[in-house]
Amino acid sequence: MTKNVKKWTIYRFKVEDGQAGSRLDQFFPNAASELSRSLVRKVIDLGGVHVNGRRTRTCSQYVSAGDRVELYLDHMPLNAYRISSQDVVFQDKYLIVLNKPAMVETQPTHARYKGTLYEALQHHLIDPFRPRQKPALGMVQRLDRSTSGLIVFSIHPEAHKKMTSMFIDGSVEKTYLALVVGQPDPVFGEIQSLLARSRRENRVHSVVAGGKLAITRYQTVTTFKNCSLLRIQILTGRSHQIRAHMAESGCPLIGDQRYGGATSIDALEFSRAMLHAQKLKFSHPVTGQPLDFSLPMPDDMREAVDFLGRR
Repeated sequence: MTKNVKKWTIYRFKVEDGQAGSRLDQFFPNAASELSRSLVRKVIDLGGVHVNGRRTRTCSQYVSAGDRVELYLDHMPLNAYRISSQDVVFQDKYLIVLNKPAMVETQPTHARYKGTLYEALQHHLIDPFRPRQKPALGMVQRLDRSTSGLIVFSIHPEAHKKMTSMFIDGSVEKTYLALVVGQPDPVFGEIQSLLARSRRENRVHSVVAGGKLAITRYQTVTTFKNCSLLRIQILTGRSHQIRAHMAESGCPLIGDQRYGGATSIDALEFSRAMLHAQKLKFSHPVTGQPLDFSLPMPDDMREAVDFLGRR
């Protein structure tokens, strides 16, 4: 059985008696002719295959009658993302700050474990003299797959709790750049609402009661013919907060199809939501040292701004 969900393709099967004893990398091509063995092996390596609800990364695993097997395709590149020295903005014993590329998942999904930012960071932090020792990694912040820019992880037990508390109490200053459809009115302001997730639509929206408080401040940097470049600060860290608030204000992010953003402006096509985590400012959770990081726009956003300016 094949099912399309959230732009994923999901293959689900129950192993019949006559299929028992097959290797996973043989079972799926036999069950679905469009799946080649080489593709299946790559997906298994990424972590996109599950047997009876548990992820497996072993191509040679044999299936048994009655097993429930699933293969998830997210239609992203099958090569695993790895952190380079250019991606590391700051690192000490306690913290690492990265420049996350767009279209890399922050945390594991059903479709992949290997190549997510979380797994790539574990790989990056492995001590070559103690390869079996798992790095101490605290995920205190998340960015959507399409969002680029600054993200911080705690990498020492002494930093985990304090860093988490700083994000919860709002003492970390987070500034984003966003290209949006239209021109906000007024040109700067603050949006406050309670946000709740609709699981049926897989998006968040403002509600009268029952949601979590979300506060977004925006300022118009530049206006173009029918879109704008905004600088945005979030005082809370709700899932999809910027995307939901800007869409509800009538100015969805360009490229953000889920929240109604245009995917093209004149001849320019957008393959992701135009959102970039530009600045992070906070005190070091262990030493107390003030830390202030800033990044330029990524190439795709800079090219879009240049194009819109020339137009």
